[in-house]
Amino acid sequence: MSDIERKPVKITETVLRDAHQSLIATRMPIEQMLPIVDTMDKVGYAAVECWGGATFDSCLRFLKEDPWVRLRKLKEGFKNTPLQMLLRGQNLLGYSHYADDVVEAFVAKSIENGIDIIRIFDCLNDLRNLETSVKACKKYGGKAQIALSYTLGGAYDDEYWKRIAGEIESLGADSLCIKDMAGLLLPYEADKLVRALKSGTKIPIELHTHYTSGVASMTYMKAIEAGVDIIDCAISPFALGTSQPATEVMVEALKGTPYDTGYDQKILSKIADHFRPYREECLESGLMSTKVLGVNIKTLMYQVPGGMLSNLTKQLSDQGKLDKLEAVLEEVPRVRKDLGEPPLVTPSSQIVGTQAVMNVLMGERYKIVPEQTKDLVRGKYGQTIKPMDPEVVKKCIGDEERITCRPADLIEPQMDKFREECKQWATCDEDVLSYALFPQVATDFFKYREAQKSGVDLAKADTKNGAYPA
Repeated sequence: MSDIERKPVKITETVLRDAHQSLIATRMPIEQMLPIVDTMDKVGYAAVECWGGATFDSCLRFLKEDPWVRLRKLKEGFKNTPLQMLLRGQNLLGYSHYADDVVEAFVAKSIENGIDIIRIFDCLNDLRNLETSVKACKKYGGKAQIALSYTLGGAYDDEYWKRIAGEIESLGADSLCIKDMAGLLLPYEADKLVRALKSGTKIPIELHTHYTSGVASMTYMKAIEAGVDIIDCAISPFALGTSQPATEVMVEALKGTPYDTGYDQKILSKIADHFRPYREECLESGLMSTKVLGVNIKTLMYQVPGGMLSNLTKQLSDQGKLDKLEAVLEEVPRVRKDLGEPPLVTPSSQIVGTQAVMNVLMGERYKIVPEQTKDLVRGKYGQTIKPMDPEVVKKCIGDEERITCRPADLIEPQMDKFREECKQWATCDEDVLSYALFPQVATDFFKYREAQKSGVDLAKADTKNGAYPA
């Protein structure tokens, strides 16, 4: 095979972030990661995704790790491989918008501490909500990848994807990612989508999906044939189910083809051998549930992400109304249409799902409207691709004036306020940013950190209430 024929595909490895976020609720500690870093660094990955998403919250809340320290330790080990993180645009790693000064400071510190590539997305695909983080990423020397939340609906045709790809390139993105968070992208649709995006932009295109619906590997193959440049995979012990397709399987499937990755299966086997005992531990302890390892075809039937489906089931179960699940699943697309057809990804998936539950349980649509739904209608999250139903808007917020500008334009600078609020605990700007994102969780962590330094016996400390003996 000549070099001219070769179109090698690159792989981003997700085992240090999305794979364990999907399968064990982001509970993998840094001690499990560090011993295998040197081996992972020899593969030749496009990047290793290791930070952002839910890892930040989980480090502070459950693992009692400083996420910034985790990042620095990983950077020390990965000398040849770019480190990548996931960022929710103006939301950063939280669930509401922050002022531009907080966004810029967070991006700057992320790059300073070791991040090379920042994957930036917005739950509404409102590119205005990505402007500040993309500019900051470029300013401080990082690579900005804009991720489009993949979704279905009348507004999301080939022309939409082609147009938005061009806008993403104009915004200064170094690459584009198709973020199929629900595993909705079918193989032949992937072929069409990649070709549409390729016709709208010259920057590299990456595809991220989940195995939830069972089609992900087939989807990757068709996307590769259509010209996708990078695919997201997880080493086999933490692959499949609600995670990504297995790295070794995709490498072997592409072997000897024009798309051959060139990765060494012997090295990948060592990585898998490292994580396999930990997988068994997680299964035995119940941290990894068999419920997340199978195929959930309802994801495709109802176009509802797996996480959203389990959340709806829990909400109804708590109310003793599990028999209403079918009615709620039928109500979800109606609510989504009423609210401008937003992609179903955090936090819009929770907003649409909760409203659908309310509508069914109340027996009257929009009789009760949670504050988050009102904020979406007000425009606090940005602009939806289609207009909202005027009657639903009236029911939700009455005659309130709606936001039409970029929502963050209405937020005053916040960094000084956060510095003042956490000055008792903060030892650096990274601490201030941890507090800005998760005030109570970060404060509890700071107390824990101080207790460790002062030699308090943490076994006797009141860790639940964060009250540590002097």
